[in-house]
Amino acid sequence: MTPTLVRHDPARDWAEIQERMLVPLYEAVYDRLAVGGGSRVLGLDCGSGLALLMAASRGARVTGVDRDHARVELARERLPEGAGHAVVEGDPADVSDIAGDAGGPSRTPYDVITAFHPSAGLGRALAAVTPLAQSGTAIVLAGWGPPERCATASVLRVAGRLAGWRPALRDDLEDVVARAGLKPDGSGRVSCPFGYADQDSAVRGLLSTGEFDAAVRATDPPQVEKEITEALVPYVRGDGTVWMPNVFRYLLARVP
Repeated sequence: MTPTLVRHDPARDWAEIQERMLVPLYEAVYDRLAVGGGSRVLGLDCGSGLALLMAASRGARVTGVDRDHARVELARERLPEGAGHAVVEGDPADVSDIAGDAGGPSRTPYDVITAFHPSAGLGRALAAVTPLAQSGTAIVLAGWGPPERCATASVLRVAGRLAGWRPALRDDLEDVVARAGLKPDGSGRVSCPFGYADQDSAVRGLLSTGEFDAAVRATDPPQVEKEITEALVPYVRGDGTVWMPNVFRYLLARVP
């Protein structure tokens, strides 16, 4: 029998490493909402599935949806088979795919819907999903905290300068909730520092977040890497490691 060869994918590895830095955010949200056995969690823009895996490890049944094929494949590998979990590849705004897990376009069984990595289409996704959710369903949106509390904000300005990109701000999350007709139900802030062995590792990790994709398309990878490397200089410590304290903010809302 010919052995199956697993091709090493450095980009995928970095995405996994980078996502682990948001574990405190996921834990804080799940603790606050008491996610556990009997919970049904839907992750919009679920990425590589670490947040889904953490919810599943608490006993929840989880469904995720993401546009990125490689991240969807990784999420599917992470989740235990035969436990009622599912990961859908597609646009989070396409409820025909998501509602399929609920048995049709009626009321979804989810009691928690998360958007830990909100994309530009988050408003459309919520507008499509929340009308199908039960009253009282928790909706969680997350984003970067205040720039003065996020060392990484200065590095993200590279993406803004090269491609006009900017991270989601406080009012952006509130606006999305208001437009979706949701009822605000509190917020929180969580420390999620980014630490790397060296500058090259920091560049690879930050590029894997997708925050710089538009900049790469607008210019070229070497230019983006060079500017990120320069922006990281203030955060390089004496031993060569890179340390960037960050605060992430989550906003909790409920379906009326």
